[in-house]
Amino acid sequence: MTDEQQSNPEARQRTVYQFRIKGHLGQQWINWFEGLTVALEEDGNTLLSGTVVDQSALHGILKKIRDLGMPLLSVNIVASDPAEKTDPDQANGDL
Repeated sequence: MTDEQQSNPEARQRTVYQFRIKGHLGQQWINWFEGLTVALEEDGNTLLSGTVVDQSALHGILKKIRDLGMPLLSVNIVASDPAEKTDPDQANGDL
């Protein structure tokens, strides 16, 4: 029997995401998204951004957005955290 789940080093990288939701998030909910930056945009939408450590954390954030009942407009990957890569030059921020 073969193990169909294989280790994927790319899956362990911390990734910076942006979540855009319709409407302004109330002040009482900002602490609920601990670790994410909350920006209330002039167009009436809210932009949440920050590092997500893994797929489980990503799904947790998406669940919180769903539970608010606010429409999710977009999810974008902004960057991957180079500190998680195995190349020592990249871990120090050198290109």
